Amino acid sequence: MNEDYESLRLRMVERQIRARGVRDERVLEAMRKVPRHVFVPPDLVDEAYEDHPLSIGKGQTISQPYMVALMTEALELEGNEKVLEVGTGSGYQTAILAELAREVYSIERIPELAREAERRLEDLGYTNVHIKVGNGTLGWPEEAPFDAIMVTAGAPKVPGPLKAQLADGGRLVIPVGSEFHQILYRVKRQKDTFSEEALTSCVFVPLVGEEGW
Repeated sequence: MNEDYESLRLRMVERQIRARGVRDERVLEAMRKVPRHVFVPPDLVDEAYEDHPLSIGKGQTISQPYMVALMTEALELEGNEKVLEVGTGSGYQTAILAELAREVYSIERIPELAREAERRLEDLGYTNVHIKVGNGTLGWPEEAPFDAIMVTAGAPKVPGPLKAQLADGGRLVIPVGSEFHQILYRVKRQKDTFSEEALTSCVFVPLVGEEGW
């Protein structure tokens, strides 16, 4: 492992993530372990561990490290969950989830990004990740229900199909609002009752699809 990158990761976790209140030790350890610089374009490698999102092409971004950690912590993963991710992007968030859950099913609407992410994750040795190209707003009904669902794009509302695919006791984390500003919500399901908790304000690329923009 490149010691330079490792020290940058450790600093990122302490200064950007733990210092802002993320306390789940499993999440912090995953953020220390996954090599974020592998998931950014070559010309942005020097910025991989800085405190902001980065462009990955195709109008998409890799989220700010703090936001990745915050959303992951909000899923309350213990290790045996089946997780759905909507918006694979570069695959960085997918890798974090793969460190913390039993199985990760990730949907990406842009084929080139899906292929690149799949290659990166395979190269890093992840065997519990399944990626498909498709309309993430409709979820992955063939594999439902999911113990946890993460949406990494801003939606005008919580998509009905995703709520329907959430297991009893499951958690769904999603940014909801306008195309330019959202509130991050955690939705919890208890049988047929859904509760919503606002976590923080945020800005994500728009969720595109039948149940999105």
